[in-house]
Amino acid sequence: MQRINGQGPVFYQFEQWAGSDRLVHGVFTRLGGVSRTPWDSLNLGGTVGDDQAAVRENHRRAYAAVGLDEAYACTVWQVHGADTVLARGPVPHRRWLARADGLVTDRPGLALAMRFADCAPILLYDPAQHVLGLAHAGWRGTVLGAGVSTLRTMTDAFGTRPQDVQAAIGPSIGPQRYQVGEEVVAAIAEAFGRTDGLIRRADDGSAYLDLWAANRLALQRAGVTQVEIAGLCTATHTDEFYSHRAERGRTGRFGVIAALNGS
Repeated sequence: MQRINGQGPVFYQFEQWAGSDRLVHGVFTRLGGVSRTPWDSLNLGGTVGDDQAAVRENHRRAYAAVGLDEAYACTVWQVHGADTVLARGPVPHRRWLARADGLVTDRPGLALAMRFADCAPILLYDPAQHVLGLAHAGWRGTVLGAGVSTLRTMTDAFGTRPQDVQAAIGPSIGPQRYQVGEEVVAAIAEAFGRTDGLIRRADDGSAYLDLWAANRLALQRAGVTQVEIAGLCTATHTDEFYSHRAERGRTGRFGVIAALNGS
């Protein structure tokens, strides 16, 4: 990924889309906002106890950093599921479209936005049909297929072919830090038919989940061949990202914002 450190918020861009004239995107860090500890500083989460005026200013800064109009943006109330909704435009007098974990649009300039603090952001872009998808996948969303649900919505609504899709998996808790219980191991085994390459056992027998590998495998099984992985662990890099696990739940949310340019 490329780290962008300008006058405002610090954010990253995936290598495959950096400098693209067709897709605008930013994977934001926690740097460059106005929130105070423990939400310092670019917290984009509005339900984690932060001052709402600070959150609004952080949103303003983030959208300005990538040159997008916050008034023409869509998000969802994330529920750790796999439902995906089509984004045609904001809903008047409401900040979110639905309770879901995936968004898809073909509308240039319409920003898709989600918030993260260990779960994996998944961006999907179809350059053939000029369609964009964004998903949120923790272990539950990964087992349920949040990324594949977003891909299927792109296919059903716009004729996207999986082999055309460029996918990217953003910063999340990494495989060296994401210790999980046996119920998660069982859920992974049931969903994928295997745990090798997805679950690592430590010397003491404890299990660690690789969200990056699991979501890449799910997308590849669905026909996606181009998958870029950020490889940045949120629990390791709390200097740049929020981590619900590492910070024991008392933290903010970093944002991922993306939009199509005019075709």
